[in-house]
Amino acid sequence: MTDSIYIKLREQLDQYSVGFPKTASGIELKILQKLFTPEEAAMYLDMTMMLEAPQAVAERTGRAPEAVSALLERMAARGLIFRQRKNGDVRYAAVAFVIGSYEFQLKNMDRELAEMMEAYLEEGLLDFTPGKNILPLRTIPVHKSITVSHPVSPYAQAREIIKTKETIALSDCICRVQQELLDKGCGKPKEVCLSFGSHADYYVDNKLGRYITQQEALEVLDRCEAAGLVNQPANMINPGGMCNCCGDCCGVLRTLNKLPKPAEAVFNDYWAHVNPELCTGCETCLDRCQMAAIDMVDGIAVVNQDRCIGCGLCVTTCPTEAAQLELKPEDKQSKPPASGRKLMTRTAKLRGTSLVPLSMVGE
Repeated sequence: MTDSIYIKLREQLDQYSVGFPKTASGIELKILQKLFTPEEAAMYLDMTMMLEAPQAVAERTGRAPEAVSALLERMAARGLIFRQRKNGDVRYAAVAFVIGSYEFQLKNMDRELAEMMEAYLEEGLLDFTPGKNILPLRTIPVHKSITVSHPVSPYAQAREIIKTKETIALSDCICRVQQELLDKGCGKPKEVCLSFGSHADYYVDNKLGRYITQQEALEVLDRCEAAGLVNQPANMINPGGMCNCCGDCCGVLRTLNKLPKPAEAVFNDYWAHVNPELCTGCETCLDRCQMAAIDMVDGIAVVNQDRCIGCGLCVTTCPTEAAQLELKPEDKQSKPPASGRKLMTRTAKLRGTSLVPLSMVGE
């Protein structure tokens, strides 16, 4: 009976976002058993991705209101579901595993969970093969890497996104926390993940992060660019969060790196190009690139555009300005979904899941 509830939970989670696939080893069930009690698993199965008050959940599921309220709050406090407090009311909703409850495990991540997640990642938690899935994050070129000779949409500029957000929280990167527990930390800045609006409130309420100002958020972006981190907000025009990632720890970038042509999977309108007449062969760009997209050929840096995700990290530190970002041909450009709901709907349709979730993701 206990195993049955976790199998049903896995099947439910697999319908959301990038999925929660079955593995040969069953590691995904062990993760769920560590995170959810049987009672919490049963409650999750009765939740939707629409925000609901405890009373409404109780009436819909035939449970006692006080018990439902206590259980939902406990689950939200442990990062298993989402909570929104607004105008004195509190509502709850189911969340995907990625992006969602996994990122909410900052306080709960320990060596055991870190090892489980590493095993799950290796067995296929994320599969971004074009035509199979849609990345939950998109890559934005770092500040100063784009020569403005053509219109650049605000959603393609991290700093412009920040300037539209009134409520911002800063937290540790869950991927670097997980890798440090496995003694594989990269040493790059860890407190670099930004969340906005109700997502920011959730992080602060659960003591997973702290509120910061717009100016402090812009300074975070500067530190991340200097450290060679790839800016990746949620893959929508109005994102609820923004990551700053490295190829050593980030599950998304690590998975992309396994693809022969990562550029086909990312949402970005740029790729890098090196002017061979200006390149001095200093190899600074090799260290900055997180996707192994640059090779040295006869002492000159050459960009493999099949692997370039257009982050611009090679551009900002090129001493001779040989590296530049170029706008891709129109047929290779991709506009992100307008909202979290549209992203989830598009992803569900592509993956062929039976449930098209109505998402609370995004603002």
